[in-house]
Amino acid sequence: MATVTLSGLYPRPGRVTRVRVLVADDERLMAELIAVGLRREAMAVDVAYDGAQALEKISVNRYDVAVLDRDMPGATGDEVCRWMVGRGATTRVLLLTAACGVYDRVEGLGLGADDYLTKPFAFAELVARVRALARRTAPALPPVLERDGVVLDVATRTATRDGRPLALTVKEFALLHALMRAQGQAVTTEDLLEQVWDEHTDPFTNVIRVTVSTLRRKLGEPPVVQTVPRAGYRIGLS
Repeated sequence: MATVTLSGLYPRPGRVTRVRVLVADDERLMAELIAVGLRREAMAVDVAYDGAQALEKISVNRYDVAVLDRDMPGATGDEVCRWMVGRGATTRVLLLTAACGVYDRVEGLGLGADDYLTKPFAFAELVARVRALARRTAPALPPVLERDGVVLDVATRTATRDGRPLALTVKEFALLHALMRAQGQAVTTEDLLEQVWDEHTDPFTNVIRVTVSTLRRKLGEPPVVQTVPRAGYRIGLS
């Protein structure tokens, strides 16, 4: 089995942004290792173990990046990529393969893939490539977001309220980031589940309510995270 070097497995400053990823690889251990590593980098990750599963997930979920093994049963990574491109999907595609020839790379990119990575690879390189692709799926935002005394710096993974440092968990930081990105607009609980968690999260769970509660407590008074009835949550004093 191809190997992956899991260096850089734990979150580091500058590595936390809202990114949702699909990892599709029929080598289950490989897929799970990649998924675990990306989740620890604060990404929301779904996993498929063959091409058919990948197509099913892509058809019902919105992904920033799809990491596809080229040689999968059911449908190859090439076929999944071709299907996505043919439907105008905005998801960026990173192909994984054990083949390292120039022709193989050119062929993969010719299918419409955005990037190509040869197995074995260093995990830190995979993370860097996924983040680079994710930045191309949405309009650029300033690296430092500010609203009503709350300042969130993605580059250093720090947040403050009126100059007071906030000690946030990875999920709290990701939740605050999602709210700050909305620039005062309400974000639905469904969107928060999609942006901050992944498909394994029960849609009827109270995880969002609990995380919002702890985030509010850490942000302090006056309350800056508002509940919008039948709409979700927004950040702002007014």
